[in-house]
Amino acid sequence: MFFDQPGRTSLPPPLAEKITDDPVTVKTAQSTVTLAYQANIAGFWHNVTVVWCKNLMNHSLCITIDSLEGNFHYTCKVDLKPWHFWSKKGYKSFEVESNRVDVYWDLRSAKFSSSPEPCSDYYVALVSEEEVVLLLGDYKKKAYKRTKSRPALVDAILFYKKENVFGKKSFSTRARFDERTKEHEIIVEGTTSGPRDPEMWISVDGIVLIHVRNLHWKFRGNQTVMVNKLPVQVFWDVHDWLFKSPGTGHGLFIFKPGQADCESDRDGSSRGENSDNSTGSRYYPAQTGFPTAEFCLFLYAWKIE
Repeated sequence: MFFDQPGRTSLPPPLAEKITDDPVTVKTAQSTVTLAYQANIAGFWHNVTVVWCKNLMNHSLCITIDSLEGNFHYTCKVDLKPWHFWSKKGYKSFEVESNRVDVYWDLRSAKFSSSPEPCSDYYVALVSEEEVVLLLGDYKKKAYKRTKSRPALVDAILFYKKENVFGKKSFSTRARFDERTKEHEIIVEGTTSGPRDPEMWISVDGIVLIHVRNLHWKFRGNQTVMVNKLPVQVFWDVHDWLFKSPGTGHGLFIFKPGQADCESDRDGSSRGENSDNSTGSRYYPAQTGFPTAEFCLFLYAWKIE
């Protein structure tokens, strides 16, 4: 499968993602953003999954921490319904491997775009042993002041981001391919019906980097592009857009910083291999050693009528 690379371990399924054969409509669309980190909690590296989820009825944040063996999960869920203003700032505690972990959040002023994940003016802080082991958002000073905790000696590492987005022709997300640079705006646009042959465009920060014509023949593929002088591998699979009813299948896009290695070139998608398993980024078991980050962005694009 062209999205996998030799020796890579599979990622756990996203907690809030539901793949269904029923047509997806505006009423049933559930946008989710899943962020997978490794954070050092009480001297051990733990897998931490953050899921933002939103539909017409609910908006929630769920934080899950894996046990050291990976066979048990500690979960903290926060409902952010618009009519529950009080729940937009809060605090919860739970135990992970007999160690106390505190979660603080303040989303009262959070700004949102089309994504269930806030884009600014908020914080979510994970605290263990008076250290902020994971900090989300741009209100960092407020988070340290409220938690009365110091920054962690080692920052948490983001391994992958997975997002479900819905639209008719255009799909957008944001990602940072290098921690030293700003977030990039990524837009995927596609025409799969009409008098012209199907086409697709993938742009970053308003610049079209990939343009695929004759999409019905090139519905799977990969290409390396340059984003601020950094090579980024882009993989796509839009088979279901073209050959399934609207809402019954998604287009899959993967963005992975770095050059393609020789093995992945040989196993490239130009041969039209199946792409059901899209987990190509390493997600380590909990450990004491320092992990090596290999970030991937997975974008699931659902066409709705």
